[in-house]
Amino acid sequence: MTTSSLSVPSSFGGRYWTLREADEAAVRALTPHLGGSDLLARLLAPKGLEGAQVETFLNPTLRALFPDPASFQDMMKAAELTLDAIVAGKKVTVFADYDVDGGTSSAILARYFRAWGRDIGLYVPDRLTEGYGPSPAAFRHLKEQGADLVITVDCGAAATDALAEAVNIDLPVIVIDHHLMSKEPPACAALVNPNRADDTSGQGHLAAAGVVYVFAAALNKLARERGIAPDGGLPDILHWLDLCALGTLCDMSPLHGANRAFVKQGLKILERGQNPGLRALADIAGIGKIESVYHATFVLGPRLNAGGRVGDPWLAAKLLATDDRAEAIALAERLHAHNDERKAVESAILEQATAEAQKQIEANPDIGVLIAAGEGWHPGVIGIVAGRLKDRFHLPSIVIGWGQGLGPVAKGSARSVHGVNIGDAISAAAKAGVVISGGGHAMAGGLSLEPDQLPALRSWMQDHMAEFKTERAAAKELVVDAVLSLTQVTTETFDTIQTIGPFGQGAPEPIFGLADVEITHTRPIGENHLKLTIENAGARVDALVWRCMGTPLGDALLQRGRVHLAGRLKDNEWNGRRTAQFEVIDAAAA
Repeated sequence: MTTSSLSVPSSFGGRYWTLREADEAAVRALTPHLGGSDLLARLLAPKGLEGAQVETFLNPTLRALFPDPASFQDMMKAAELTLDAIVAGKKVTVFADYDVDGGTSSAILARYFRAWGRDIGLYVPDRLTEGYGPSPAAFRHLKEQGADLVITVDCGAAATDALAEAVNIDLPVIVIDHHLMSKEPPACAALVNPNRADDTSGQGHLAAAGVVYVFAAALNKLARERGIAPDGGLPDILHWLDLCALGTLCDMSPLHGANRAFVKQGLKILERGQNPGLRALADIAGIGKIESVYHATFVLGPRLNAGGRVGDPWLAAKLLATDDRAEAIALAERLHAHNDERKAVESAILEQATAEAQKQIEANPDIGVLIAAGEGWHPGVIGIVAGRLKDRFHLPSIVIGWGQGLGPVAKGSARSVHGVNIGDAISAAAKAGVVISGGGHAMAGGLSLEPDQLPALRSWMQDHMAEFKTERAAAKELVVDAVLSLTQVTTETFDTIQTIGPFGQGAPEPIFGLADVEITHTRPIGENHLKLTIENAGARVDALVWRCMGTPLGDALLQRGRVHLAGRLKDNEWNGRRTAQFEVIDAAAA
């Protein structure tokens, strides 16, 4: 590895690059704990790890990092109510959100109940007709169906009206959630959420799947204390760590603490392919074996989410809970088809939204937020499109859709850049009466409005975002972790880097710079991707650039010539042969 500078004031992607500074004393102190690897020491030094912490970081275990279930407010209370219901054979229904986190959470509970010889009912709301989370009508329906107890997962903490109705109709509800709470906990049988104000577990970074996984451990703990178990013995929840890891990754929960152990160890379970639904989905997706964060997050995740976006919201939860191979294949095929439909819908909306965003930037180069809207834009994909706009233009982006069959009002989804809290902005707009309702967190948010409120929203948001000039400028910074020579782009280097994984939210994959390399060949692949051959000093490496065609970055790379590249190391296996590749995220003239 070279420590030479790679300063780029303006890239083809409209960014500026800086090289991350590493404390040389920290690097020297860490190197002996990392097998003498200067590269790993430089990558880990900015994390502030000291020698004794390196082993736990490299090998995060459940034994060392698993949270104490009793440290969660209401966790043991919820376990008592649930175990009582299991023993008494009461009718219990899980009410799950329609995304991967909700699906994996509900599947963990379904499998736990099955281990006791009990069935658990399932309810997943429709995104278009019911919206997010439980409603009074949904709880009334479950009561009419004979439910004795409802457990909400990945939703419910803010469902004040629905929970009040549950109390009125004498329907006990246990809420297991992880979303931020700004109000006092609503009345319910138990509310387990590490982000409620009075929770002292320190586990607010967990996804819902992580909280439910700890809940399963709490149920086992309580059963041992009572001296009871099903005929086959208490469930071994380790078998379901794949579901916990998948929910954690797909919900973009930060990979530190328990989450790091969940994912590191859960990937091993995922690779074994023990879950029939995940195995079927992997087969149909063409990967066969699930062996990386990429497979979980970008191959399985979108397919599992597709039902909630443009199809049947129950599909993912059913797939993850089934042990029937034939049913798993049928459900996986439906999800795969829905994902193809989702991609087509997304592509069409993205093209229109991008054109609208470009017009806004041309009209006002100092614009503080992009707002693209269109009739017929499906609310199931507007969040993805907002993320694409944010990534391309490095600006907070809101995408809004409405139309017949898409719900009673227009729906908007927002994604933001670091330093600009889009959730607060949307909440303020709702309080000002600019939109009907809305909120979120720093990086993402949602809103509801009438289409004729669009002009007022655009004006209000532009005024509100005007003060964030410094933050918007900072969002264009691309921090390069280290500079490599082209001869270091090898499978050996890739394998070395993987030892400090898993990578994900809060633990980003290292970004490397390649200085002054020559693009000698270009070839478009797929609909809008590009494959490059890059050379330097006799070394030759393949590189890939995703979703770049028709962008300034793609146009510049097609011209070939000498460039600086920034990106990530990947490996590729074809016909039994592994090679290293470079995944380009930005480039600049050399």
